[in-house]
Amino acid sequence: MKVKDIMTTTVACCTPDATLQEVARAMCDFDCGEIPVVDGRDTMRPVGVITDRDVACRAVAANKNVATTTVAECMTSPCVSIGPDASVEACCAVMERYQIRRVLVTDQEGRCCGIVAQADIANSASKESTADIVKQISRQKITRPGAPAIIAEHPALGRYELEAETAGHRPARR
Repeated sequence: MKVKDIMTTTVACCTPDATLQEVARAMCDFDCGEIPVVDGRDTMRPVGVITDRDVACRAVAANKNVATTTVAECMTSPCVSIGPDASVEACCAVMERYQIRRVLVTDQEGRCCGIVAQADIANSASKESTADIVKQISRQKITRPGAPAIIAEHPALGRYELEAETAGHRPARR
């Protein structure tokens, strides 16, 4: 089975200049906990993700005004993605490796074309596989300051690495 067989294709996306209030409204409307942040509606290339946890921890807990604070100020960047023709097993391996509950799906040109959530895996895998994936994603994370973060593992585009752009903006557990 391939990623394209289980991914959600109707994905709400936003740009870095969207406000957290707009993103929270979209999360409610689309019943999701993560929204891809793209460089523009025309290009749809992911530059990060904004999660409900990002909003809670980086804005609400910090007493920021969600009506005026932008996604760029709180998003998790860089992000992890996988291609639609990758196997579900490869997708699970990426989720386990980076301890993420959702992974973006990008096409040959690097445009966001879907998302795979832990629930999508659970709906397509055996109970044993699902339990193992949840266990691996939830294990204690060990991070090294200054370590490169993987932003893409894509069959056509290859593997990309870069340093976290801003101190305090390391990938959060999702």
